[in-house]
Amino acid sequence: MTKATIETPEQIPGDINAGALILCDHALNAIPAEFGSLGVSQTDLERHIAYDIGAAEVARTLSAALGAPAILSRFSRLLIDPNRGRDDPTLVMRIADGAVIPGNANIDDADIEARLERFYVPYDRAITTAIGASLEADVVPAVISIHSFTPAMKGKARPWHCGLLWDSDERIAKPLIATLSASGDLVVGANEPYDGALEGDTLDRHTGSRGLPNVLVEIRQDLIDTKEKARAWGERLAAALRPTLRDTGVHRLVPHVSRASRRQASGKQAQAPLADLMATLESAVYRRLVGHLRERTDVQNIDLMNLAGFCRNCLSNWLKDAADAAGKPLSKEESRALVYGMPYEEWRTRYQKEASEAQKVAFASGAAHRH
Repeated sequence: MTKATIETPEQIPGDINAGALILCDHALNAIPAEFGSLGVSQTDLERHIAYDIGAAEVARTLSAALGAPAILSRFSRLLIDPNRGRDDPTLVMRIADGAVIPGNANIDDADIEARLERFYVPYDRAITTAIGASLEADVVPAVISIHSFTPAMKGKARPWHCGLLWDSDERIAKPLIATLSASGDLVVGANEPYDGALEGDTLDRHTGSRGLPNVLVEIRQDLIDTKEKARAWGERLAAALRPTLRDTGVHRLVPHVSRASRRQASGKQAQAPLADLMATLESAVYRRLVGHLRERTDVQNIDLMNLAGFCRNCLSNWLKDAADAAGKPLSKEESRALVYGMPYEEWRTRYQKEASEAQKVAFASGAAHRH
């Protein structure tokens, strides 16, 4: 696989009106030759530590069965994990399930940033763009992320055939658990084998504050370790999901705060100063505001300036000011992309309209009151 292919996510076209977007964060175990396999043996590269075995074929089959678009990463999670927040200590693993990763042992902040830009950001941006296209078409997509897990962990067998993970939004997970459990031949975990409340993961970044319905599906890897078995599971999931996806009530924006954030805030209330708690709450409010502005692309920056004296660009400038004050490098283009959810010029091309004469007059008359 070429370097360019590894860096560019696999994007499967589909009908936006299918009401779903399929994701696969850990689809492949590819590592560019220049990284020398990170010093990991071929045996370890074929293990779960490098990718989610069988998940890619399940995701592709589910996409085809539903007629829905899908986005799959093409790089190994050992390079950098796209299902982690930027500040998560497991973003780049030095040791994974007992295996030392020599190529990550001495990685520094600059190296991590380079991997973020090269691998993580293109995948993240593709998801943002796909969701934006759906919302622009007045379709609220259910985001379905496909993963796999090992039959045993630390010597202890895992009894589940599959698990449905969610944070605070149960709209997809609960009906899917009921449907899959009703078959009688599956042990279905509810927030097992992991808890779905992981602040900064893919679903949290793209669905939580925006209020998109979502679910993370974990399938035991020995049940999908061949193409035939994986395709059978993809078809099974499609059949189980269709009734829920046909429910128009599911396709609404219902923003929520992560349970992980609430747990952190609760713990800090008991032992940390009020300033720490306020920082957590203010961060949550900021994320919700930015998520709201990303959804309301119909509201122009000039309207915000005329009514409130600030706009998306002001937010990005304040973000850069805060980074500068903290001694953290953040360019103007980067700060704008963090607010807009895409490069600024792309947003302007897609959403910015020519200002009317009335808007221009109001803008000129209110110049003294702007931030």
